[in-house]
Amino acid sequence: MTTHNELPSMRESLLDIAGKKIFVAETGDGPPVLLLHGGGPGASGVANYSRNIAALAKEYRVIVPDLPGYGRSTKGVDGADPFGCLADGIRGVLDQLGLDKAHFVGNSYGGACALRLALDTPDRVDRMVLMGPGGIGTTRALPTPGLSNLLNFYSGDGPSRPKLEKFIRDYLVFNAADVPDSVIDARYQDSIDPEVVADPPLRRPSGPNALRTVLKMDFTRDKRLSRLPVPTLVLWGAADKVNRPSGGPMLADRMPNCDLYMVANTGHWVQFERAQLFNRLCADFLAGRR
Repeated sequence: MTTHNELPSMRESLLDIAGKKIFVAETGDGPPVLLLHGGGPGASGVANYSRNIAALAKEYRVIVPDLPGYGRSTKGVDGADPFGCLADGIRGVLDQLGLDKAHFVGNSYGGACALRLALDTPDRVDRMVLMGPGGIGTTRALPTPGLSNLLNFYSGDGPSRPKLEKFIRDYLVFNAADVPDSVIDARYQDSIDPEVVADPPLRRPSGPNALRTVLKMDFTRDKRLSRLPVPTLVLWGAADKVNRPSGGPMLADRMPNCDLYMVANTGHWVQFERAQLFNRLCADFLAGRR
């Protein structure tokens, strides 16, 4: 079993996309797969997939960007259309790497990015794995306690390590003891980057067009979803406190080629909490073995 500190050496590059930089790390050979991380404070690509990269790289060319607004990528996300902004940036990564299409794996905010990219340009997406993706039924219920906690990180008395630890241990995962202090320390340091504090990449829509933005950010209101041909595997932690597990059946009901796997005793971070299961399901699904 690969533990979270057995990462392979990775090639790193800073790609120029429409005047902004997107950081990318990659390793392995084979069909390309992009791993898109979630949107919590201090999130970044390699850290979010630390328990998965080595396993997937045995069979795939694993490409791990920092989403726009995060990590070593240029800060700032278009608040009027966050998912579209992320999708445009990641489509630019495909262009820069000379890839006509690739597999996509997306957790939370990264899942919303992958889904939006697939809806806008389905020919660029081969197969897709979504873990507790954002934007599923979000206008049909009040925000979850986990999402509210996440959105409040930079407000009130501002960011703090105790705030981040509470979010990760109480809301992100099912078993708080599964997350080492070192993971929280590293994420906290990234979360207080002055550029991020000044312009957080994940925030509540506001302003005169807020309602339009909110509606656009709920994929269950997008008529294209029921026509999306991309073979998709949805993995959802049954104890997810950030994005409601009911989103899984919503996607399976609407998407024509969607497999759904509900993961027991697991929170929002399936790829971290249940790494062995995730790595096996993901590798097999992307290869068309299931």
